[in-house]
Amino acid sequence: MQQADPMKLKIGPGALVAAAFIGPGTVTTCVLAGQEFGTSLLWVLIFAIGATIVLQEMAARLGVGARRGLGEAIREGVTGKVSRAAAFALVGAAILIGNAAYQGGNLAGAALGMEALGFDARRIGIAAMAIVAGALLLLGAYRHIERVLIGIVILMSLAFLLALGIVRPGIGDIAAGLVPRMPEGSLLILMALIGTTIVPYNLFLHASAAKRRWQGETAVKDARADTVLAILLGGVVSASILLVASVGGGEGGASGLVVALEPAFGAGSRFLIGAGLLAAGLSSAITAPMAAGYVAAELTGREALFRPAALSVLAFGTGVAMLGARPEAIIVLAQAANGVLLPLVAGFLLVLMNRKAILGAYTNGAVPNALGGAVFLLTLFLGLRGVARALGVWP
Repeated sequence: MQQADPMKLKIGPGALVAAAFIGPGTVTTCVLAGQEFGTSLLWVLIFAIGATIVLQEMAARLGVGARRGLGEAIREGVTGKVSRAAAFALVGAAILIGNAAYQGGNLAGAALGMEALGFDARRIGIAAMAIVAGALLLLGAYRHIERVLIGIVILMSLAFLLALGIVRPGIGDIAAGLVPRMPEGSLLILMALIGTTIVPYNLFLHASAAKRRWQGETAVKDARADTVLAILLGGVVSASILLVASVGGGEGGASGLVVALEPAFGAGSRFLIGAGLLAAGLSSAITAPMAAGYVAAELTGREALFRPAALSVLAFGTGVAMLGARPEAIIVLAQAANGVLLPLVAGFLLVLMNRKAILGAYTNGAVPNALGGAVFLLTLFLGLRGVARALGVWP
């Protein structure tokens, strides 16, 4: 596939990670969280942003220090036929299933954008988006429109920041949102907020991108600074969306997103949301299958599996998005599914980051291990609680 020369970019792959979670899933989930629960889940976003920095810094250090992608490291670091087969099956299923769910949410998010722009033929629009994404993946031409799409998404993100300055939520409400609590009925949205921010496939993408991007004596330091800055900026945008929605009110769906921005942009908010969600949906509909393709190729060491894996995820996600379910319901469920799968990938990353045979001097110290372990345990607890509640064994 044709690749842009990463060394010509002034910013590193941390920006790709931030852009990946400021997509239709994040916008929709944050708006629904704000509309349904006010600021009470703001603490979840703060935790998710901190956890994203911890895990993505490890992924970047793996790429820079070991010169390996995460899939490559798993293939080399897990020994024994049974252990390796189990690891490949678990991680492969987590990424492929998670990305397929994400893909349904991406296309559903694009459908929300079309709805905001007045195009009501949802299935036709989803099919068109899937065809465009598939063609760009096959031709390797997605980078020709990538900057335009990202530009529109950035414009929408800036719009929420401006709207935040206009609606000005109360300081007391913001402070109350920083206190950890779980309002009745909030578990699904809580898991969705985590799953839309700490994206498992981003760990694979970041390690591979950092390996290509950063060179020289200051590579690890540069990768760390790039990661922290980019993800913090993405987190500010996510928190702004939630806070604006908590004040703006409205209902779910595209109409709710429009209502959230009306105090700042009036009638123009419909076009801004429509164009932003459409661009975010299309861009993510390309990158999610692409990430699954990279995972399949790295785990097996067979580049030929890239396109079959990517197109399989695209096809499955299209089927999910074409169902009669409301787009926002698909998006929230997709993000929650990724939140459940997250501990598995995070656990593998944490183990590999302590393998001196792979990382040498770049292995985790006490602080990264403590932070990473805390993230793993908390996400594992929330994931297990979500599964137990779905099965009716946890109130």
